[in-house]
Amino acid sequence: MDATLHSLGEILLKGIPTFFLVIALFVYLKYMFFGPLEKVLKARYDATEGARKAAEESLQRADARTAEYEAAMRAARSEIYQEQEKQRRQLQQERAAAVEVARQKSEAQIAQAKAELAAEAAQARNSLAAESESLASQIADSVLGRRVA
Repeated sequence: MDATLHSLGEILLKGIPTFFLVIALFVYLKYMFFGPLEKVLKARYDATEGARKAAEESLQRADARTAEYEAAMRAARSEIYQEQEKQRRQLQQERAAAVEVARQKSEAQIAQAKAELAAEAAQARNSLAAESESLASQIADSVLGRRVA
């Protein structure tokens, strides 16, 4: 067992310079290679994350502007529809007024035509009455004249 311990001690003595060399290499690489590499990677990550955040903020601003634009479009459409409705009502009122005027004119013409027709009928009755007496006397004369002759 002593030989084994002695061999193990020799191996450890031979491995000590390698151990210190590995430790020295680790320290050197940590400060000279991994440190700057970590800084570069962190800066790159920050730049990427910053760009990502800037893009998200830009998208949020674009969404807000889109929402504002859509709200303005809805308001404009609403205003246009209200104006169209106002014009439609005004046109309906004008049409109703024109129909009322036409109805009144036609009623006046109908009343005038009835009055003219009544006057013509009265005149025709008077003329027929006058002619009927004349015709009656002519008929009576011709009937009586024939009977007599």
